Amino acid sequence: MGVDPAHVWIDTAGVTLHALTAGDGPLVLLVHGFPGSAYAWRHQLPVLADAGFRAVAVDCLGYGRSDRPVDEAFYTSEAARAQLIGVIDHFGAADAIVIGQDFGAQHAWNLAVRSPERVRKLIATIPYDYDLAGRAMLGGASRKQPGDPVAPDGASPDDLPSARFAAMAERHFVHLHYFQARGPVEAELAPQLAEFLRRDYFALSAAGDLWNWTGTPGAGSGYLDALPPAPPLPWPWLSQAEFDRFVADFAHPDPARVLIGGLASYRAADENWRIGARWADADVQTSTLFVYGAADPSFGFFPDWRARMERRVPGLCRIVEIAGSGHFVQQECPQEFNRVMLDFLAAA
Repeated sequence: MGVDPAHVWIDTAGVTLHALTAGDGPLVLLVHGFPGSAYAWRHQLPVLADAGFRAVAVDCLGYGRSDRPVDEAFYTSEAARAQLIGVIDHFGAADAIVIGQDFGAQHAWNLAVRSPERVRKLIATIPYDYDLAGRAMLGGASRKQPGDPVAPDGASPDDLPSARFAAMAERHFVHLHYFQARGPVEAELAPQLAEFLRRDYFALSAAGDLWNWTGTPGAGSGYLDALPPAPPLPWPWLSQAEFDRFVADFAHPDPARVLIGGLASYRAADENWRIGARWADADVQTSTLFVYGAADPSFGFFPDWRARMERRVPGLCRIVEIAGSGHFVQQECPQEFNRVMLDFLAAA
């Protein structure tokens, strides 16, 4: 990572978050997804610092060295917004440039819509309103007619997320549904943390096959039944030492807390969908760069995302597709990501 970043602990909204910081200047808040931690931004922290920014990569609640409460009320979208605003306040900033990947992109979009005065610019790697609790930019009004079945959609204004995830699982395994039940996931994955992370990181990368799960039945299957084995490390974008750091960031003596940050976010989908109704028709006015991996398998959940985003994000400045990258675009292709990022931040 070059010069080691500083470690800070921030008391915010009733919890304590850990963050890595580097540099001094305008605040750039980097928000990771699942699986991930602040270390997911190891390639961006020194680059941003060298460019004259104060870069702050948080361990989101439930991850890394941050608190890991088991009460899922701490993991709603509004709780996350309050926590991240507290991080901005901690550094004495009126606003921040916010960069989010995976769940971090969901938090970034929410900040831009719900607290636009706190977001100077936005960079996201997942389309607006296609998160677990999203409505696919279709607005707040349901399109359903009486008697219509629940559609197996990833994001929709029509049915609660958990009902849509269950409809998907009638066809084949899908983690969105599997993660809803408390107990089986923790019992399967906590004792096999390294194996799960190795398979999940590879499946979500450009070389992986996340959608292998379509050949796995939903009933009676665990996630390791659906995720193909991964090749030995190192990979072109992830060394053994880097992978070991991620494993250490998740490890916890309490199995219920090993993956709590990610699992609680999946389980908050219904509540977040209800919370999001207030902003379902809100457009994003914040100056925005959208940058994504051309081989990101999660885009199988995002139909018509480009056309809808061009309509619903008036602040959209540019869409950049990075070839050879999957879900972890800032890690798989850091040079390309950093170049686009810095160009956007330098623009007026």
